[in-house]
Amino acid sequence: MSSNEIAKRSALPRAVAMLRETRWATLCVVNLRILIGFAFLPAGLKKLLAQPFTDPEKTGAFHDFLHAFLATGVFYRFVGTLQLIAACLLMTQYFAFLGAAIMLPILLAISALCWSTGVGTPTLITVTLMSVGTFGLVLWDVDKWRGMFVPEGGSATQTIAAPAKTVDVKLWSRCGWAVLITYAIASALHGGVYRPRGVELGNPAFYLLPLITVYPFVTWVVDRARFRKAQR
Repeated sequence: MSSNEIAKRSALPRAVAMLRETRWATLCVVNLRILIGFAFLPAGLKKLLAQPFTDPEKTGAFHDFLHAFLATGVFYRFVGTLQLIAACLLMTQYFAFLGAAIMLPILLAISALCWSTGVGTPTLITVTLMSVGTFGLVLWDVDKWRGMFVPEGGSATQTIAAPAKTVDVKLWSRCGWAVLITYAIASALHGGVYRPRGVELGNPAFYLLPLITVYPFVTWVVDRARFRKAQR
């Protein structure tokens, strides 16, 4: 292989390695993991509890598929279990690559379903953005999977070292766990999967969800203070 070909094949790992050295990119990644993981919690929990994902009276290709999907029973719960596992792995930060690897094919399948059935624009945009974001998370850990594409007898040199200490991964892992636990408590108080449909002042779970939006901000403030202290 010529040097130009080697340089071309190494472009992506080199680009990722450069991004992993920057604090802003790493902060985007840790927050994206929490965001996508949290988005999968109610979706996975609904399936695990065998609850319908769409209203029974709705029809059309998209809704008919979801009705049939619910009717599969065990398979419906199996997919929900995978979604919950992927969400939890993402938010631990330490096992985020495995979570993204599990989540990506699920999201791609959901995206294909949405595009092929002409579902509403908000759902279509949301699912597509989640797919793109998860694909980016997989690329972030390119050296963990690119060896699969090396020909037999070849070798994959590691161009991405251990993540730079630009963020406190342990701190962000705790943030992810806080999100998981808070949502679990909110769902328990609600008596099932909690997805607020507006202002619900009489529902105790309604007052817990704002905490989930506060956790990343507080984590960022603490992480920023520790980073600045380490730079002195």
